[in-house]
Amino acid sequence: MLQQIMTKPGEIIFEEVPVPEVGAGQVKVKIMNIGICGSDIHVYHGKHPFTSYPVTQGHEVSGEIVELGADVTGLTVGQKVTIEPQVTCGKCHPCRHGKYNLCEELKVMGFQTTGTASEYFVVDASKITPIPQEMSYEEGAMIEPLAVAVHGVKQMGDVSGMDIVVIGAGPIGNLVAQTAKGMGARKVMITDVSDLRLEKAKECGIDVCVNTRNKDFGEAMVEAFGPDKADVIYDCAGNNITMGQAIKYARKGSVIVLVAVFASMAEIDLAVANDHELDIKSTMMYRHEDYVDAIRLVNEDKVHLRPLISKTFAFRDFKKAYEYIDANRETTMKVLINVQE
Repeated sequence: MLQQIMTKPGEIIFEEVPVPEVGAGQVKVKIMNIGICGSDIHVYHGKHPFTSYPVTQGHEVSGEIVELGADVTGLTVGQKVTIEPQVTCGKCHPCRHGKYNLCEELKVMGFQTTGTASEYFVVDASKITPIPQEMSYEEGAMIEPLAVAVHGVKQMGDVSGMDIVVIGAGPIGNLVAQTAKGMGARKVMITDVSDLRLEKAKECGIDVCVNTRNKDFGEAMVEAFGPDKADVIYDCAGNNITMGQAIKYARKGSVIVLVAVFASMAEIDLAVANDHELDIKSTMMYRHEDYVDAIRLVNEDKVHLRPLISKTFAFRDFKKAYEYIDANRETTMKVLINVQE
């Protein structure tokens, strides 16, 4: 089979390798689509702090089961699936208490261990999540980032009836906003400095879309929600400006959830956060229940994934996909790789 290998930053080769054999408790998946995310781009540019080379990428994925190992139950050949890419120890305190996304020895496929960027992939059956047969493989490859959004929204608990702000209308911000609405938020405002991304948010049904190049963040929030402002602000951009906006304008005693990953050391006004008794939370990846909820939200037509797909590339054009993203940073949302093309 053909396997992608990033030998060093900016360099991708393809090798013919043996199709892996299926062991007991494992499943062989014919890989159909792979999504490229911001962390993959960091790897491509040599800026991911926890990835070494060579590495086979691929963690946002969809495929079809082609073989079941011994002792595998509840799955069938021909089933559409996605793969949860976390590799955990099962022994540390977080793992023992159901928070395996925080495993002390966490490895993620495509970063610290072999990813799914090959024509076939063998994985433990426990990491397989079926997707509906009517769901496209393209949408299936986007369940992973949607699960990130679902887990992030849940850090606030039940958001039913709440007024919510999302800063950053990139793929994750868009999905956080859609998820919040899908989970019952009363009103959702999303901000960005890109009109194209805000248009995508409108297309996906977000209530208020504001370009903060043209309008003051604090004024926009009062206009959208009144003097009581929002119940929670999700920062999906992750920089000093956006977190500064959140801290400065959040309602006293409210909540800020940091969803994005800061690229460098943060410089934020914790004195104001302290004075306003703000609850600053963070979020890390997802767990299986988040995948289940992500699939349900798509099935119930509460989250729309197709508007986020910017372009699809053939498997051997993996490098061209990165070059396209680099050349179209402001207009690109989600780029997919069609492995069987």
